[in-house]
Amino acid sequence: MSPLLLLSFALQIACCVHVVRTGRPLYWVFILLLFSFIAVIVYFIAEILPDLRHNPSARRTVRSVRNRIDPERDRRDAAKLLKAADTPQNRRRLAEESLRSGDYAHAAELYEQALKGLYATDPDLMLGLAKAQFGLGDSPKARATLDALIAANPSFRSADGHLLYARTVEDTGDATAAIHEYEAVVQGYPGEEARARFGLLLRRAGEDGRARAVFQEILDRSDAAPRYYRREQQDWIDVAKRELATLAR
Repeated sequence: MSPLLLLSFALQIACCVHVVRTGRPLYWVFILLLFSFIAVIVYFIAEILPDLRHNPSARRTVRSVRNRIDPERDRRDAAKLLKAADTPQNRRRLAEESLRSGDYAHAAELYEQALKGLYATDPDLMLGLAKAQFGLGDSPKARATLDALIAANPSFRSADGHLLYARTVEDTGDATAAIHEYEAVVQGYPGEEARARFGLLLRRAGEDGRARAVFQEILDRSDAAPRYYRREQQDWIDVAKRELATLAR
C-alpha cells in the first residue's frame, strides 16, 4: 500500500473518531469514508477549525507554534502600534512584549514611562516594572517597587506578583522571611513553580524533611492532575523528582 493511501486512511479514521467522540452528525462518517482527502479537508474547515478558534488551549498551542517560528512578531506588531499612536495601552503592550522576549531594560524603560499621571500607581504596570527589574538582576529595586504597589493598591491580588515578591525576599538572603512568604504563596499558586522553589529554598535552609514533603506533594498533585497539566508543569515535576532522588541517598 502506498504511503499516500496510508495517510489518507489514517486521516479518515482520525476524523471519524472525532465525529463520534464530539457528537457530530453521523453522516460525516459516510462522507469521510467515501471521499477521502477532499472529505477530510471539508470536515476540518467545517467542524474542527471553528472549534480551534474558540478553544483557549488550541489558541495557546497555535500561538506557541507561531512564536517559535517568529518569536519577534508580536513585539514588532506592538512597536508599530506604538509608533502609530503613543497611547498608554500601546506602551503597555510593547512593554509586555519586551518583557516576554527577555528585553528587560527596554521593558523597564517603557513601564517607567507609562507610570505617570492617571497611571502612576497602576498595579499591572507596577508589577510589570518589578518583573523587568528582577529580570535585570536588581532584586532590591524590584522589591521596593512591589512594596510601593502594595501600599498604593492594598486590595490588588496577583499569584505571579506574590511569587515574585517571595523571590526578591529570598535574594536578600533572609531565609526565614522568604520561607514565610513562600508558605503563603503556595496556598493559592496555580501550578508547581512556587512549590518547587519553596522546596529548593527549604533544602538550602537545611530543612530537608519539609523539603521532602513539598517535593512529594508536587508529585502527588501531578499524578492526580490531567495530562495537559502534567505537560505544562513538567519542568517543575522533574525538579521534584531530582531533588527527592538526591534526598534519598
